[in-house]
Amino acid sequence: MPESLALLGLVIVVAIGFGIANGFNDAANAIATVIGTRTLSPRAAIIMAAFCNFAGAATGTAVAMTIGKGIVASDALTLTTIIAGAGAIVVWAVVATRYGMPISLTHGLVAGLVGAGIAVSGSGAIVWGVLNRVISAVGIAPLLGFAGGFLAMVAIMWLFRRSAPEKVQGIFGNLQIISAAFMAYSHGKNDGQMPIGLITMALVAFYHDTSLWNRLSLLEPDTWWIIVISAASISFGTAIGGWRVIRTLGLKITTLRPVHGFAATASAATVIEVASHFGIPVSTTHCMSVSVMGVGATRRLSAVRWGIARSIVLTWILTFPICGILGWLIASLLQLVL
Repeated sequence: MPESLALLGLVIVVAIGFGIANGFNDAANAIATVIGTRTLSPRAAIIMAAFCNFAGAATGTAVAMTIGKGIVASDALTLTTIIAGAGAIVVWAVVATRYGMPISLTHGLVAGLVGAGIAVSGSGAIVWGVLNRVISAVGIAPLLGFAGGFLAMVAIMWLFRRSAPEKVQGIFGNLQIISAAFMAYSHGKNDGQMPIGLITMALVAFYHDTSLWNRLSLLEPDTWWIIVISAASISFGTAIGGWRVIRTLGLKITTLRPVHGFAATASAATVIEVASHFGIPVSTTHCMSVSVMGVGATRRLSAVRWGIARSIVLTWILTFPICGILGWLIASLLQLVL
């Protein structure tokens, strides 16, 4: 029992670490454009994003349930699997953030859990139907983000074609703040659910009580702390801010003005919010990055620095095999030690 209790505590610590790493890397998703266009100061942008991330993570549990109940079969779920899966993406997030690369912590967590689940219980432990749904979103969500950013920018240019540039910049300077807040909220509602799912699945595995999923709410006396501590971890990570990633998204992909920032964040946030409603974990990083590319492409294709974009996409692709292998390795090592 003491050993199991220690493992449960380790899962909670790793889940909190995942939330902090998520906010640290994904801070750029919400505030890179608003900082890149100098609409808000970095400090004001981070405070706003941290608050909205907390609000998003504290409302709704659909994505948490998909992560916690849908990837690895409940009878094959162990504390070792959870620690290994979460540990894999924390390692990869630290490395990617160090080099300024935005990654999908959502997909990294899924890949880590799959690798760990296979190491512990074999391929039969994976719920392939749910996994296929998540993988499908890998391609669909970025396409929607790119198309949304492109079309939103085209619509704005047509609607304000007779307006003075100064007036347009003034209008969208204010609107961009609102869209950035919406993006931070939707990020919390999707990615912020990951630590909630990790901690709850660990408690379910420890106590063998699946009813915890039905009681997962801020209003429940025995589960409210899961939501609060998870929301606080991603909010704290956002407050720290991964500045290299922020510079990549806000300054390196393309030149942004407030109108471009509004179009990119509004379209990406809409895609993420819809996915969160249906409990589909999507990459906020993918959606935001390609929305910025879509907005930049409305000027001309050469306005997007495709070399930077290529590096970002390569990092996305590598996330799956790297986190899957790390999850498998960590789970295998833990089985030898424990």
